[in-house]
Amino acid sequence: MQFWTSTVAAPTRSAAFAKQAEAEGWDGMLVVDSQNLSGDPYVCLGQAATASERLGLATSVTNPVTRHPAVTASSALTLQRLSGGRMVLGIGRGDSALAHLGRAPARLGWFEAYLASLQAYLRGEEVSFEDAQIPAEAAPPAEKLGLAHGPPNSAIQWIGDGPKVPVEVAATGPKVIGIAARQAERVMLAVGTDPARVAWGIDTAKAAAGAAGRDPESLRFGAYVNIVCHDDVATGRELGRATTGLFARFSVMYGEVSGPADEEQREVFKNLHDRYDMTAHGRQGGQQTTALTDDFIDGYAIVGDPDHCAAKLRALLDLGLDKFAVMGPNFAANSPEAQVAAKRFSHEVLPRLR
Repeated sequence: MQFWTSTVAAPTRSAAFAKQAEAEGWDGMLVVDSQNLSGDPYVCLGQAATASERLGLATSVTNPVTRHPAVTASSALTLQRLSGGRMVLGIGRGDSALAHLGRAPARLGWFEAYLASLQAYLRGEEVSFEDAQIPAEAAPPAEKLGLAHGPPNSAIQWIGDGPKVPVEVAATGPKVIGIAARQAERVMLAVGTDPARVAWGIDTAKAAAGAAGRDPESLRFGAYVNIVCHDDVATGRELGRATTGLFARFSVMYGEVSGPADEEQREVFKNLHDRYDMTAHGRQGGQQTTALTDDFIDGYAIVGDPDHCAAKLRALLDLGLDKFAVMGPNFAANSPEAQVAAKRFSHEVLPRLR
């Protein structure tokens, strides 16, 4: 099993963060890709690669709109070579990165076509110019230049040898879970920590894989989990309120709730959707956080002492997850209470689950 910690793309702090994450026993480091809110993730992951020896490196997550698939593949392959094979490409449909460009998440068909091209590039295969997804209104075909000779298709020509960069798709709704099951090495569920919701996500993915002719048992599963390890549950809820709201919103992105939910949970999801303020995305005190009741946080996230956190995570491991992207306070947090929670998790929970 793997436990990864998350951070923003901070060019002056990424190397130090990677060193500490490795020293604290984390398996990997996830870096946000949201160009209007933080720095470039690939620059920061490059710094992390040279500052660490075994730490996994990943985008969390990039999207199919702000970078061409050949560019995304080239960046990931660069980090794969620099790190000696530690790169993972995390991708989703896009959220804050697109909202700050005035756009909603990528369309489903576009996303799946992008993933197919991205995987081809990462395998060193050729991609037709038609599938390269550059609209004619942006740039006309190269035939306009009258070249004596030119490439007949698109491929990463410097890929070389070494392990393929794995692709992990962040998925919440059934359609995106299905896309992930068809196109990715791992499905990273973002549905909360309720075992019923996680089991639903796994079953949905396996059904989609089977329908597409892929062996459902070949799928690997991980999850984004909101965790605050704190003896005072009320304090823990407040420490995790902002990131819990950020991830819970994905289950009600367009106003309809994805996955199992009771009446009270559906009401919270609806209120979260209606109150969500993208200008306060992931921030404590944003108006969206007022939608979250204590019962909802206790069901969607994991908040409690080390025994409670370890027991909840074991239940998810038993469902078939083998990777956790831990969201919540980490060792780089500003407040003393958040730092205490982060230390309790890495020192008292992680060793129990190894």
